[in-house]
Amino acid sequence: MDLTAGKDSANPPLSAVAWLEQDRYYRWCTFLYLPLQYAGLVTGSWLLAHGGLSVVDKLGLTFSIGVVAGIAINTAHELGHKKESVERWLSKIALAQTLYGHFFIEHNRGHHVRVATPEDPASARLGESFYRFLPRTVLGSLQSGWELEKTRLRRGNKRVWSLRNDVINAWVMSLVLFGALVAAFGPGVLPYLLLQAVFGFCLLEVVNYIEHYGLLRQRTASGRYERCEPRHSWNSDNVTSNVLLYHLQRHSDHHANPTRRYQALRHFDQAPEMPTGYAGMIILAYVPPLWRRVMDDRLLSHYGGDVTMANIQPAKRSTVLARYGAAV
Repeated sequence: MDLTAGKDSANPPLSAVAWLEQDRYYRWCTFLYLPLQYAGLVTGSWLLAHGGLSVVDKLGLTFSIGVVAGIAINTAHELGHKKESVERWLSKIALAQTLYGHFFIEHNRGHHVRVATPEDPASARLGESFYRFLPRTVLGSLQSGWELEKTRLRRGNKRVWSLRNDVINAWVMSLVLFGALVAAFGPGVLPYLLLQAVFGFCLLEVVNYIEHYGLLRQRTASGRYERCEPRHSWNSDNVTSNVLLYHLQRHSDHHANPTRRYQALRHFDQAPEMPTGYAGMIILAYVPPLWRRVMDDRLLSHYGGDVTMANIQPAKRSTVLARYGAAV
């Protein structure tokens, strides 16, 4: 569908941005995802328990539920960046299905600060396959989210182990949700619920993998990293994926303006462009040789042939530099 519908690089006129930001139609598009998400989860749980399905059918249903949960993380991403408390709480509710409540903290206060640097667990490196990236980002994001929240609470002289901790209260939501589903449909649904949660957050992480692969913010004379610019995120202006994912693929403007609502995000000519939409790029990421064949040269071209400007996987640094003719 991305290839058929094509791309749209047109931006809303500046005179329309304020009106777009205030138009509640777009806000309700995110709000209404949650009842659909949970209706699907409850219906799926009932089918797992009482639908008379084979194990293969149950696995297929579980992965379908996991896809819905993965897109719910994207919904949570849009909601969690906003200043209104109702949207921020809805973000946590959307994350409960995937046991990924810490994403609410880590993404906003960790990833957006460290994006496109070696210190960011959610920024993939040149030479790093998705399968090496996955455990690094899952564990690193969890640790980072906890440390960020612990620092915030201690700075305010508040207890870390309490419901004031946004990581803990998000995890409590997940425990309550899973406990209610097991109580309603029996313990036999629990393995499938856990599997859909893992598949859902892996879908998020493969999207993280493709969004910043190999891109690096350079250090300034002061030793700090330069400000995040459009060139530090991979964009993809494919119409279909953008409609499905709340313009997530206009990722450069999102990092420059994190609180800007999705309907007002803009295209930048200087942002590196992926060859197709997120669906196609996810499939490529699952097959590392294909991913490298498509993306490594594109990344090198973005840096004018200077591979030393990229964010390189440390274990592969010598190999990568030798491959592209740079001094080791």
